[in-house]
Amino acid sequence: MKLSQFEFDLPEELLAEYPAEIRDESRLMVVHRDTGEIEHKMFKDVIDYFDDGDVFVLNNTKVFPARMYGNKEKTGARIEVFLLRELNRESLLWDVLVDPARKIRIGNKLYFGENDELMAEVIDNTTSRGRTLRFLFDGPYEDFQTVIKKLGQTPLPKYIKRDPTPEDADRYQTIFAKVEGAVAAPTAGLHFSKQLMKRLEIKGIDFTEVTLHVGLGTFRGVEVEDLTKHKMDSEQLIIPQEAADRVNRAKKERKKVVAVGTTSMRALETSVAVNKDLKPYEGWTNKFIFPPYEFSIADAMITNFHTPKSTLVMMVSAYAGYDLAMKAYKEAVKEKYRFYSYGDAMLVI
Repeated sequence: MKLSQFEFDLPEELLAEYPAEIRDESRLMVVHRDTGEIEHKMFKDVIDYFDDGDVFVLNNTKVFPARMYGNKEKTGARIEVFLLRELNRESLLWDVLVDPARKIRIGNKLYFGENDELMAEVIDNTTSRGRTLRFLFDGPYEDFQTVIKKLGQTPLPKYIKRDPTPEDADRYQTIFAKVEGAVAAPTAGLHFSKQLMKRLEIKGIDFTEVTLHVGLGTFRGVEVEDLTKHKMDSEQLIIPQEAADRVNRAKKERKKVVAVGTTSMRALETSVAVNKDLKPYEGWTNKFIFPPYEFSIADAMITNFHTPKSTLVMMVSAYAGYDLAMKAYKEAVKEKYRFYSYGDAMLVI
C-alpha cells in the first residue's frame, strides 16, 4: 500500500491536550471486524467484551523524564536535550536529540540546573539532530539518576503546546508501569484504572506483561510513498517465559488474547514460532506492520486514535482491514473523538 492512502482530515481541535478526568471514562469506539459494526461506548465498558480466561497483554514500560533544558557554555544559549537511550552506564554516555541542533558541535559543554548541578560534553554527532553526550558527574550512579529525574520533564509529545504539570507525571504513565526505559507512553494502557483492573480480575480475566521501551521512532513520520521502503527505529523488547506460557495456554484453550496497544501487538508479532505460538524473547524489534498483514497471536486489540499517515494508523488498518479502519476513523472525526496520546480509545475485535 501507499503512504497517501492513509491521509485523512483531522481537525486540530481533536488532538487531546489533556487526559480524560477519570482514566476509564474516556470514550471507546468498538469496531467489529466480522460484521463491520461500530459501537460507541465508555472505556470501562471494555469489560463487557471479554470473559473468564481471556488474557490482556500489557506493556509495562515506564516513561522516564527524558526532556531536559541546558545552557551552552560561554554563550548561555538555551538548548533542549531529549534523552533517547543510555549507551554506557559507567561512562554516563547517552544518545540524545538536541534543539536547536545547529548550535551544538563536538566539544561543546552544556550545563543543567540553576546552579549548574550537572554538566555534559558533546562527544559525537549521530544524525542531524542526534548527539552523543558524556555526562560529567562525581558520585554514585543512583545519585546521577536522582539528578536526572529532578532536572528532567515528562516528555509530552510535541503536539501538546503547554508545559508539563505535576499531574502529567502521573497521567502520562500507565498504572502498571514498572520497567523504566520509554521516552513515550504506551498510550492505550493509560485508560486502565485500578478499579477497572479489579473488575476485570473479578470476572476472571488474566493479565500478562511484556516490556517494549517506546522510542521516538514510534512517532517518526513516514517519508516514502512506497511503504516497503520505510524502516522503523529499533526498540528494546522483552517477552518473559511467563508471558509466552500464559498467551499460549489461552490460545490452546480457545480464549481471547488482547493486545493492549500497538506496542504490545508489535511485541507479540516479533516473536512467533512456526506453529504460531509465542516465544520468549529478549532483544530489539524494528517490526513494521502495514496492510496486508496476517496476524498470528491477538484476537483483539485496544489502541488510541492516531494521526494521518502514521505507522500506528497503518497497523490498525492492517488489523481491522483497511476499508473498515478508514470508515472508523471517518466516524471518529464526525463524532469528535479525541485523538493521539491523551485521546480516546478503540477496541478492534
